[in-house]
Amino acid sequence: MPFNLDHLKSHHSELLDLLTETLPDMLWVKDLNGNYLYANQAICNELLMAKDTQEPIGKNDIYFAHRERLKHKENPKWHTFGELCFDSDKTVIENNKAMKFEEYGNVKGEMLYLEVYKAPFYDKSGKIIGTVGAGRDITQLKNIQLDLSKTLQELQAQRETLEHQANYDYLTQLPNRTQFMNRLSQVITKNLHNGTNSALLFIDLDHFKEINDSLGHYIGDRLLIEFAKRIHPVITKENLLARLGGDEFCLILSNIDDLKEIDSAIMRLMELIDEPFDIEGHWLYIGISVGVAMSPSDGSDPDELLKNADAAMYSAKNNGRNRYSFYNPNMTLQSKQRIGLESALRKALHQEEFEPYFQPQIDATTGEIIGMEVLMRWINENSVIAPDRFLQLAEDTGMIVAIDRLIMQKALKLYLKWQENGLYSGTVSFNLSSRQIEDNSFLEFVRKNINPVLEHYPNSIELEVTETQIMLNQNRSIKVLEALKSFGVTISIDDFGTGYSSLAYLKKLPISKLKIDRSFVEDLPHDVDDAVIATTIISLAKNLKLKVIAEGVETKAQVDFLVEHGCSTIQGHYFSKALNYQDMQNYLTLLPSKGLNL
Repeated sequence: MPFNLDHLKSHHSELLDLLTETLPDMLWVKDLNGNYLYANQAICNELLMAKDTQEPIGKNDIYFAHRERLKHKENPKWHTFGELCFDSDKTVIENNKAMKFEEYGNVKGEMLYLEVYKAPFYDKSGKIIGTVGAGRDITQLKNIQLDLSKTLQELQAQRETLEHQANYDYLTQLPNRTQFMNRLSQVITKNLHNGTNSALLFIDLDHFKEINDSLGHYIGDRLLIEFAKRIHPVITKENLLARLGGDEFCLILSNIDDLKEIDSAIMRLMELIDEPFDIEGHWLYIGISVGVAMSPSDGSDPDELLKNADAAMYSAKNNGRNRYSFYNPNMTLQSKQRIGLESALRKALHQEEFEPYFQPQIDATTGEIIGMEVLMRWINENSVIAPDRFLQLAEDTGMIVAIDRLIMQKALKLYLKWQENGLYSGTVSFNLSSRQIEDNSFLEFVRKNINPVLEHYPNSIELEVTETQIMLNQNRSIKVLEALKSFGVTISIDDFGTGYSSLAYLKKLPISKLKIDRSFVEDLPHDVDDAVIATTIISLAKNLKLKVIAEGVETKAQVDFLVEHGCSTIQGHYFSKALNYQDMQNYLTLLPSKGLNL
């Protein structure tokens, strides 16, 4: 049948009704007060919950929202959509133009999103009498968009987290090695281009490993966090403080005009950590060793400058710790030598090249050999290497624990031979490293290796500790020393007078003997100060009912002075240097414990 336009025009009202009622889009007309003048079936079903298209006439969105909520009092947000729509009607009227909106609200307890087009509705004279609108449900699309936006936000947060982890230390939140090396490269480039100078400070905490080993990594980590906070005031806009790892920190001081600026910054650092750190009830005193390398004179690239600052830091440690040292080219050679020495030490330990040497301890009033101190020597290709060449490195690397135990085991076997052969029945003493005190396996080592000797020869084993070692962790030291005493081990304080222990702690320690340090003996009897210190230590020992021994005694005048003032137990070259096993056996054979011809 041919298309009949006249027929279509005559039925346009029916056609319009058909379109508005069958289209899925919501269609409506409202007056200026927001009351419906017309609503199609779609808006009645999906938004108003109206029974038919006539019910909305003369009513507004708030009416239907309120009615729906009354049906569902248990859910106050069951239907809120209509209460949010009237503002957009007013906006269209005020602007007198068609506008697009995105409207949303709760419908049947779930969020509904509409894409809405609204336009002014005019009478025949052109006066605005309301609004006409069309809306489409875009909830599914909106949810996809929201999910996508949330995913993008999560991805952005993950990216930022990864970037932070890549550039910042997880523990202290300071810049890490990666960010530090990038910044150092920029600083060096700027120095070379502008002819300026900067300083790289390599900072290492003294005795941090001892704290970690004795109190645990949690306390160690807390200390690092508090240390970073404590030294934060030295950081300026131009400076950068970073944690490279472990207890190693680096500070870049930019635009240095005078070396006094570096001195001042380091002094400030040391002042900031002068007070003890209260970590979970543990009062910890720490020092820092600082190595300084200048840019660009001490290195034209980041790796070289860092390596040289590291070498300067080790120089500061080797010179006594808690100090700073400027780099010089000799330190590079020393650093290489240190690496070579560490490798050789590990090889020597594997091949058990460390041997015990014995230095007699003499009762100067009778000439009797009453004790001997075991000292270590490294026998390398028939050459004897003294401990001062390798002891500090052994301490730093932790190898001292295995070396000490090897020496103890070898020395005890020889000591038992002398006992069994009737050559010697005095005591044998060993130097106890702070690493041993902190090592959780040490007491078990003592139980297996020293206890059997004590069962056969009571009071025969003595362990010497220094004041400084004890004060690193007083509480643990006291517990370990108490346990050793319960095994029957005798404890003595070595190098007494050179440390910083208080009499209060001295009283708590389970010790039996004080050893006067050689630094107070070498100028006796002529040095007045040394004489006062030596006699004071002797008097203190007597009052505390402790034995006393002097080491480093080399002259008869020193022996006479010490004996006269109450210290008759003598150790030093005046009687004998430290001897290897064969020489010590000959010594015992020729000069038995019955006495020496003094």
